[in-house]
Amino acid sequence: MIPDFLAPFANHLWQSTLFAGAAGLLALALRKNRARVRHGVWLAASCKFLVPLSLLMALGGHLPRRAAPAAAPSNWPVAVDALSRPFTALPVSAPWPAAPPAHSSLAPLAMGIWACGFLGIAGAWSVRWRRIRAAVRAGSPLRLELPIPAKSSPALLEPGVFGIFRPVLLLPQGIFDRLTPAQLNAVIAHELCHVRHRDNLMAALHMFVETIFWFHPMVWWIGSRMVAERERACDEEVLQLGNEPRAYAEGILNICKLYVESPLACVSGVTGADLTNRIEAIMRNRAAIRLSLAKKAALAAAGVAALGAPVALGMLHTPAVHAQSAAADALRFEVASVKRCTTEDIANARGRAGSGGRGAGGGGGAGSAFGDPGMLRTGCVPLRLLLQMAYIRYAEGQAGPVSQLKDGPVLGGPSWVDSERYTIDAKPASPQTRAVMAGPMLQALLEDRFRLKLHRERKEVPVYALAVAKGGPKLERTKQGGCTPGNPNSLPPPVVPGQPLPCGYIDGAPEGVNAVGVGVASICSLIRGQVGRKVIDRTGLTGLFNYHLDVVVGPPGAPPGGDDPNAPDPLSVVTAALAKLGLKIEPAKGIAEFLVIDHVERPSPN
Repeated sequence: MIPDFLAPFANHLWQSTLFAGAAGLLALALRKNRARVRHGVWLAASCKFLVPLSLLMALGGHLPRRAAPAAAPSNWPVAVDALSRPFTALPVSAPWPAAPPAHSSLAPLAMGIWACGFLGIAGAWSVRWRRIRAAVRAGSPLRLELPIPAKSSPALLEPGVFGIFRPVLLLPQGIFDRLTPAQLNAVIAHELCHVRHRDNLMAALHMFVETIFWFHPMVWWIGSRMVAERERACDEEVLQLGNEPRAYAEGILNICKLYVESPLACVSGVTGADLTNRIEAIMRNRAAIRLSLAKKAALAAAGVAALGAPVALGMLHTPAVHAQSAAADALRFEVASVKRCTTEDIANARGRAGSGGRGAGGGGGAGSAFGDPGMLRTGCVPLRLLLQMAYIRYAEGQAGPVSQLKDGPVLGGPSWVDSERYTIDAKPASPQTRAVMAGPMLQALLEDRFRLKLHRERKEVPVYALAVAKGGPKLERTKQGGCTPGNPNSLPPPVVPGQPLPCGYIDGAPEGVNAVGVGVASICSLIRGQVGRKVIDRTGLTGLFNYHLDVVVGPPGAPPGGDDPNAPDPLSVVTAALAKLGLKIEPAKGIAEFLVIDHVERPSPN
């Protein structure tokens, strides 16, 4: 099992390895074409190690896109649907994080091993670079009619091109006496080919990849293929310029006998790669087949797909969040008042929230949005809770029971998004359901008055999984007729003495939570704030249940355990409470969907 801290890096490695394998197959298919094309394929495989797919997906996630609610995740392919599952209530920094896993101690060791390899390779290459630079500085200028400067060096290095942005042709002393003019002209033509195609820059880029991913054999293999193809590409170009194949081959062989090969790939020489195969190819002097129109189109399509597919996937998985209903732009409040709460307003709101009541099932308390059926009245709440209500709870103009609540965290934004509280009183021009007022209509109001801009992000994070404990569940199933069904788009039915409680009733009493006619998923919603992580339902239990949970749930935004420093560990309290219901929680991984605030301003005057 891969440790959590290595999971993102491992994902990038196998994706890059798979991409390199595909590049190898593509290069094999192009073996009869020009070597410069294959060099470009291997260069793309090298660059992939520097560009994680997650980066391209993040780029796509920031591109503007409006999504209608009809494009439901359930209609997507299975692979995409797995990434689109909602994730709820994960604070930016969990107040009670779970104990770190045992393998977390491996992180410093792994980083230390990588750093040793990185520094060792970088140091070795730095030493070689300085030696070649010293040879260039010690050389004397040569007056040759060439597009770049040339120097004669006393070092026994093969002819090569030194420098990435200001290349210099370095020739060993005495080479004019050891090679015939035809041989020398062909060798110099080879080096100028490296300059025209910026081979030193491409090689330096891959050397950077090798330094970072020194432990990956595929990276070194890609490097050898790049050197081989660039040398063959220059061989092809030298022969196309009209140089005699025999003279060119003899010139390369004489240099191999007399001089040392360049110690760095980013100092292009003439003797690199498999020399036997190169000499045979030079002597055959067969013209490489140029790319056909079909192959050019296929290569272009492959390049576009490699870059465009992750970006498009990011756009699908991270849609820009504006009014999510197609009709939301037309749904505007006729009259709306947005007021910042005073200290007295906040104290009164906390008093009402702490007095108990209908809780999550009844919609009462300070966060109640429906005191008047014909109006939206939010009470005195932070803006972040308004965002959760508008963009998550009622995002599509409808809402299911609490057991199916799909809410998630809202991240980012200035500190006043949590510290300041606001009251919204708004009246539509025509009667609307409570879900439409608290969803699409509230979205439009927030975007207008708070200059709000949001986007969604998805990523894998640590979660807890709710499961059945050994011995089986101890939940009481709600009998038929044991609760009064409600309409999610209307006000909750009132509690009538002597009559069954409303389905979905949750009472946050001081001694714990009493629930009637709710699904097991409601327990996940209740305890997520206590354990500091998203809790997903893996019990497999369906239907409605009645239960008592020995967990005290405070008002929205209150920390678990309140302000008492001597309060027991919330995770221990939750574990003990779940054990009474025959349930347990265990660490797991889950896909988190976050709402991220890109821009927000304090509201404009009424």
